[in-house]
Amino acid sequence: MTIAGQRLTIKSDADDAYVQGLASAVDDRIQALQKAARSQSLQSVAVLAALQLADELERERARRTELRKRVREKSRALRAWLDREVKS
Repeated sequence: MTIAGQRLTIKSDADDAYVQGLASAVDDRIQALQKAARSQSLQSVAVLAALQLADELERERARRTELRKRVREKSRALRAWLDREVKS
């Protein structure tokens, strides 16, 4: 695989296509940042890309946590409603 012009050998238990997709996403992010910040070193751009990806991951985790909370609340409300209906 090639990321930021550097050929890398990545060993993983995951499917090759999946790993290639991840590498491509990282490469795309780095290339976009390099265009925006031409004077930055590759290391600085790679760190910025990592920070952006980590931010996206944390935001998605927070959204997933909030969604699970809402689903639990709705499930409890539905269960309570069903219990009331069955008793009446």
